[in-house]
Amino acid sequence: MSYSDLGSKFRNPIIFADYSDPDVIRVGDTYYLTASSFNYTPGLPILISKDLVNWKLVNYALNNIREKRFDIPRHSEGVWAPAIRYHEGVFYIFYGMPDEGYYVVKTKDPLGEWDEPVCLLEGKGLIDCCPFWDDDGKAYIIHGYAKSRIGFKSILGIFEMSADGTKALTEDHFIFNGNDPEHMAVTIEGPKVYKKDGFYYIWAPAGGVTDGYQVALRSKSIYGPYEIKEVMHTGSTVINGPHQGGLIDTVNGDEWFIHFQDRGLYGRICHLQPVSWKDGWPVIGVNPDNENVGEPVFEMDKPSVGASNVDITEYGLSACDDFVNGTYNLNWQWLGNHYNNFSGPIPDKKNGIRLFALNTSGENEPIIWRSANVLTQKLIYPMFKMKVHMDAIGLEEGNRAGICMTGGQYMAAYIERTVDNTFSVKVVNSVGGDADKKEEIQSTFDLEHICSEKGISIAEALKDITWDMEFSHINPELKSEDMYFQNVHEPLGGKNPSLKVKVILGNNSDNCVELDLGVDYTPSDHTWVGAKTGVFALATNNNAGFADIISVETIEI
Repeated sequence: MSYSDLGSKFRNPIIFADYSDPDVIRVGDTYYLTASSFNYTPGLPILISKDLVNWKLVNYALNNIREKRFDIPRHSEGVWAPAIRYHEGVFYIFYGMPDEGYYVVKTKDPLGEWDEPVCLLEGKGLIDCCPFWDDDGKAYIIHGYAKSRIGFKSILGIFEMSADGTKALTEDHFIFNGNDPEHMAVTIEGPKVYKKDGFYYIWAPAGGVTDGYQVALRSKSIYGPYEIKEVMHTGSTVINGPHQGGLIDTVNGDEWFIHFQDRGLYGRICHLQPVSWKDGWPVIGVNPDNENVGEPVFEMDKPSVGASNVDITEYGLSACDDFVNGTYNLNWQWLGNHYNNFSGPIPDKKNGIRLFALNTSGENEPIIWRSANVLTQKLIYPMFKMKVHMDAIGLEEGNRAGICMTGGQYMAAYIERTVDNTFSVKVVNSVGGDADKKEEIQSTFDLEHICSEKGISIAEALKDITWDMEFSHINPELKSEDMYFQNVHEPLGGKNPSLKVKVILGNNSDNCVELDLGVDYTPSDHTWVGAKTGVFALATNNNAGFADIISVETIEI
C-alpha cells in the first residue's frame, strides 16, 4: 500500500517517484500508465493500478533505444513524453525523440513483450505526440515542437497517419499557435486529444514546467480553429506546476486527471485530480474560482472504480533487491543501452548479481556519466537509508566498483584496484556540463594501511563490503511524511536532504573497518530527470574483473 492510500480516502502525490510526463488509459478494470524514460533503459515503464491510487511497476515497453548512439548515455535525450492508447485490441505507445522523430511500439499483451519500435515520421524537434483515431476511421497525431532543435515552441501541429499507427500519411502543419498575443498559452506543449459531445478537446500544460498551469482547447473540427481556456492552476496550494498528464475515466463514468509536479531533485512526481465539467469545459481539481479554474487537491475520497475488494497488498514501489538468480528487479534501469555482458548470475549462488567491470565509454579514463553499464534506480522516498552489500574480491587491476547518486552533478564512492595492484576507497564528485563532465577526487583512503592497522587482510575486507547510505534532513525532527506534499521552491527548513556515506569492510570480521567517507551531498536538479542511486563496476583498461552485488536494502526514514 502506498503513502497515498488512506483507506476510503487518498492524498497526493499518488506516486512519489520520477515518472515524468505520465499518460494513462483504462482497459476493463485495469489502469495502465507510462512515462518518459529519456536515455535510461529499459524504457517506457508500464505501471498498473486497479484503483488509480495504488500503482505497481510491471513491465517496460522498450528494451533498448534503437539508435546505437545511445550505447553511450545521452542525458536528457532519448524517449520523451509518450502517449499510451488501446485501439481495436492492440496497446500502442507513441513517443517522440527530439533528434530523431516519432516512434510507436505496440502489443496485444502489455505485460509481455512489445514489438520493436517503428519510426512513423523522421525529423528534428518533434516531441509530445498523441494519437487519435476518429469515428470515421481516420487517424491523426497531434504534437508539439522543441525549440532547442527546431527554433520555435508553443505551437501544436497535426498530421494524418495510417490506421495501424506506423506511417505518416500527410504533411505536418500547425493547428494552434500559443505565441499569438490573444492567447495566454505561453509554452503550450504535451497535448492529449479526446472527443466529447461533438467537440475535439486538447488538454495541454502551458506556462512552463515549474510554474505553469493546465489549459483545454476545443473545436468542432480536429483541424481547428480552437478556443482555449485555463482549467487548473496552483491556486492557494503549494503544488507548483501543475503540469502535463492524461485524462482517465472509471467504469462508473467518473473522470480523473493524472499529472506531474516538478519536485526538483526528486524529479516529476504524480498527482491525481477529480474532473468535472461546466459549460462544455473541464474543471480539474477542486475549489474552482470565478472563472471555473480548479486547483490541486491534497486529500479526498478515493475514486469509485466499481469494485469493492481491490487487493492492494502487492502494490507500491520498491527500492530493494536480492537479485535472485542474477536478475535485477524492474526498479533498476541502466544509464544507456544495455547488453548481456553487463551482468550475470554469481556462480553457485542463488542471490546476487555479478557486475562485470567494463569500459563501455571507450575513453581512456571512463567516468560514470558516460558509462552505460551503471545500474540506477529512482528515489521513491523523500528520505531513506540504503545498504548495498558487495563482494569486490573479483576486481582486477584498473577496475573500480561502488555506489553513486546522480543529479545535475553526481557523487560516487568506490573500491579501486590500481594498475600497481594497490587498493583504495575513493570519493569523487563530478564537475562541468554534460558535454565536458569530469570527476574530481574528494578523498582517498589507503586500504593497505587501514587494514594493516585493524589486523585484517585485504581479502577479508573486500569479500564483505557494506555501503551504508543515508539521505536525510539537517533537521532530525523532519521525517519523510513531512516532505511528500510541498512546493519545489520551498523545501522544508529551507534545505533539501543530503547524502551521508559510510563503508564497512570485512563486515563479518571481528576487526571490521568502518569508514565515514565525509560525504555531504545534495543532488542538484538535472534537466527533466530526478536524482537516482546506482551501483557500478568500471574498467580503466582491458582487465575485465567483476564485483558482486549481493543485495540492496532500502527503508524510509
